[in-house]
Amino acid sequence: MDTIGLDLHKRESQLCILTAEGELVEQRIVTSRERFTAVLGGRAPARILMEASTESEWVARHLEHLGHEVVVADPNFAPMYATRSRRVKTDRRDARTLAEACRLGAFRRAHRASDAQRQVRAELAVRDVLIRTRTRYVAVIKALMRGDGLRLPSGQVEHTERKLAALALPGDLTQSLAPLRAVWEPLAVEIEAADARLAERARRDPVVARLMTAPSIGPVTAMAFVATLDDVTRFRSAHHVEAYLGLTPREYSSGEQQRRGRISKTGNPRMRWLLVEAGWRILRTKDPAAAALKAWADGITLRRGRSIAAVALARRLAGILFAMWRDGQDYRPLRAPEEGVAVA
Repeated sequence: MDTIGLDLHKRESQLCILTAEGELVEQRIVTSRERFTAVLGGRAPARILMEASTESEWVARHLEHLGHEVVVADPNFAPMYATRSRRVKTDRRDARTLAEACRLGAFRRAHRASDAQRQVRAELAVRDVLIRTRTRYVAVIKALMRGDGLRLPSGQVEHTERKLAALALPGDLTQSLAPLRAVWEPLAVEIEAADARLAERARRDPVVARLMTAPSIGPVTAMAFVATLDDVTRFRSAHHVEAYLGLTPREYSSGEQQRRGRISKTGNPRMRWLLVEAGWRILRTKDPAAAALKAWADGITLRRGRSIAAVALARRLAGILFAMWRDGQDYRPLRAPEEGVAVA
């Protein structure tokens, strides 16, 4: 069987084909379904290796439809690049390296999300854009008001339009804010619709509903957690999940010296941010169900500060959510865990 290395990029990609007879074929093509079909559609089934990326899923599906065996590899797996020169890096060399790694089996498969979770991720991404757009609008409104010596009353961002309507704004400021206020209502409608769709998804998903029994975990955080992990059985332990989400400390070891640094921040930054925000909510909550976690975090706050306590809670929550999902159990308040905190 031929082996093919595909160095995938947004506009153009590099192919390196190692035939069963030992022939080497290299070609650069436009990254499109039409070109992949034209170049690879008529070939005998081959094994194709590519790195996980934004484009890798649709390309892999299309190549599989053409009859090929496709491996989407973890780009952080160092042995895959054992034959690549460290001094020279080109797309041709990368494609050849992937082809050789494919032939040798020197790769580690990346997880490919299920169709259902890919759809959830898309909906969460759209909602995130809507929320960030609204946040930017509010920041601009507040800045313009401060320029006239005015301040927007504190409160929930959803009530911004109502608070503006209650103020006697100068004519010039009213005119400046008019374009933002004109798009505010349609934006609010879209956010409300997105939240309603996610709430309905959460209601139908027993795993998400179970995770929402944990303190400070709402439908967005629970759905994002399920969509990010996708398959709970691929994680060996809570620590594995915490490391996957970038919530464990970096380690610097040499000889007899060992030093732990700030959290690694690998993995999904949005999921990590959602868990840290949940940690902040626990620090402020009076919910009895969160009492043990809050007491543990308050001790960390006294010694190391609230920011580190929020990150420690995020790490702890990741482990709790994993255990709830793995064991099929709702949240049960636990004794405060021993401190093992990564610096934020």
